[in-house]
Amino acid sequence: MATLLYVEGLTVSFDGFLALKHLNLILDAHERIRLLIGPNGAGKTTLFDVLTGHVEPVSGRVLFKDRVNLLGSSAHAIANLGVIRKFQTPSVFPDHTVIENMVLSSGRKRFLSTVCSRASSQDRDRIAEVLEQVGLLQQVNELAGILSHGQKQWLEIAMLLVQSPTLLLLDEPVAGMTRAEKEKTAALLDGIVERMASCIVLIEHDMEFVRQIARRGHRVTVLHEGSVLSEGTLDRVQSDERVIEAYLGRGKVSAGAAC
Repeated sequence: MATLLYVEGLTVSFDGFLALKHLNLILDAHERIRLLIGPNGAGKTTLFDVLTGHVEPVSGRVLFKDRVNLLGSSAHAIANLGVIRKFQTPSVFPDHTVIENMVLSSGRKRFLSTVCSRASSQDRDRIAEVLEQVGLLQQVNELAGILSHGQKQWLEIAMLLVQSPTLLLLDEPVAGMTRAEKEKTAALLDGIVERMASCIVLIEHDMEFVRQIARRGHRVTVLHEGSVLSEGTLDRVQSDERVIEAYLGRGKVSAGAAC
């Protein structure tokens, strides 16, 4: 079976501390969402740093689409391949409108002054399609700085989607959101994987949100101390004795509360 991402033996050291230890991870080409969970310090963000060219490992392999070696490539080159990342804190341009943020993210800065009149119809249609998908089409002319926290998160996701990612890495996208915003984000992610040929790898600590996504059949990978501890359905990893031991200590609570 073809693989989208193949990670083998990935090891990262920070001044002697092993943030990742011989980590192995495979995403099949047909996979749409992979949930990545684990306590602070498990190596989740470090893995994203490696995949996007911001941290160089001491050993291991990272192959994209079965053949492209991501290691040694610049962050810009990796983004051009379609591996695009969203950080936890929204990084929108607060003094620009929603539409201007979209244009900036698509690399068409020359359109900023007269974006609506001079951008090609294809550009306008694509931006409008993505903004409608994330529920921000009505805010197209509002300044990004006055949007709610959830809307800023959705805007940044839209700014990434307009770049047509193949592998979208999301770091705690619902942090700080209300329950209603989390539910909308879950629906948004469903829409992304239905409409686009993209795979999403999602780091999240909010287990209510993780359950909401995982119940759709998406696989969960648990990291612990820089390695994969368990993998499979959410029910499977929550009942894994190793996960219960690592998170809570044996016998303290039921397996259903693990993670």
